[in-house]
Amino acid sequence: MKEFLDHPEIKKILLEVDKLKRAKKRFSDIEDAKGYQYVDLVQEGGGVLGIALVGYTYVLEKARIRFYNLAGTSAGAINTMMVAGLGKTEEAKSEKILEILSNKNLFELVDGEKMVRTLIRKFIRQESGMAWTIIWNIRKFYRILTSRLGLNPGDNFVQWINEEFHKVGVKTMADIERLQNQKPEGLKHIGGYDITDMVPKLAIIAADITTHSKIEFPKMSELYFDTPAAVKPSLLVRTSMSIPLFFEPVSFDKIPNEGVKNDPKWIEHCKYHGPVPGKASFVDGGLLSNFPINVFHKKGGGVPRKPTFGVRLSTYRKDYTEIKNMKSMMGSMINSMRQIYDYDFLRKNPDYSQLICHIDADKDFNWLDFEIERKEQINMFLHGAKQAVEFLQSFDWEKYKETRRKLAMT
Repeated sequence: MKEFLDHPEIKKILLEVDKLKRAKKRFSDIEDAKGYQYVDLVQEGGGVLGIALVGYTYVLEKARIRFYNLAGTSAGAINTMMVAGLGKTEEAKSEKILEILSNKNLFELVDGEKMVRTLIRKFIRQESGMAWTIIWNIRKFYRILTSRLGLNPGDNFVQWINEEFHKVGVKTMADIERLQNQKPEGLKHIGGYDITDMVPKLAIIAADITTHSKIEFPKMSELYFDTPAAVKPSLLVRTSMSIPLFFEPVSFDKIPNEGVKNDPKWIEHCKYHGPVPGKASFVDGGLLSNFPINVFHKKGGGVPRKPTFGVRLSTYRKDYTEIKNMKSMMGSMINSMRQIYDYDFLRKNPDYSQLICHIDADKDFNWLDFEIERKEQINMFLHGAKQAVEFLQSFDWEKYKETRRKLAMT
């Protein structure tokens, strides 16, 4: 981990962060007795690009910013759950997360059969012979995809997250809730306004392909579990990062109220009126909302007490895609599904442009490179950190509040 934190570029970035602290720059109207300022945080999905998210949160924590409400999809869901579960709200978590990631061989997450790992390795390295690997093992690939619906079971990921959480005494979502509900000492609004209604929220986004629903865990856990508090955090994150075909879908069976039509809870959460299924399957939440920046939005809410910071790993649409073949068409379709819901929200709520940090890591790094070298991991972490400090330097909390004040008057 020293390779990351002792890097000369990080030291330069932290000097800029110190300037912000000395200037006592405000980022929120909510702070605690230690002077930590609190914001909400939404993190975008993007495979191994999630290392850049840790660079972003590391810098914000060094700037004495802490995270109250948390949301994320896929890779963003991993970092979100770790921020929620590796300590109390007022504690810095990014160094812990960085240590966990830096000690993990990410290619172990590719836990399919040997020929699957061979194919994915060739794909990552852009080596020749991919077609022959597929042809030679065509029957095995067909068997895996038709029986399991994904090349990798994803068991290594679940085991890894379970082990890391067990080290800090977190085994179930009840433990996560316990940590979140321990409010920081002296938490207050600097203007003296009442904040007793401020209950911390956590949102992990997944796609239920059985009922065709966008699911927000743990808020909607009651739809799938008799005892939601007993569910392991790793399982909820696993639903959010189930990249179609790459990982097997996650399935839950013995769903409460199986067969009941017009179940009030399903109508409330999903507007689903059909019979409750006995089994539901999930794929990557990024197919529906890869950047769930809307999750804490209150329509007509006026001036917020704290901002909702969003951090994006992917670039905005700056060019069109030429559809030349099946590959380009499929890629363009997937990208459209992943982004259009979130783009539509941002179009309708342009004030959020002031809150979003664009890391744009996908320009320089491959989001599926599970064999990423340590040097590239460090560069990705630095990339997130650099963008974070630039965002903090440019963010104007008073200007944003004035924007929201004007919107409330229209």
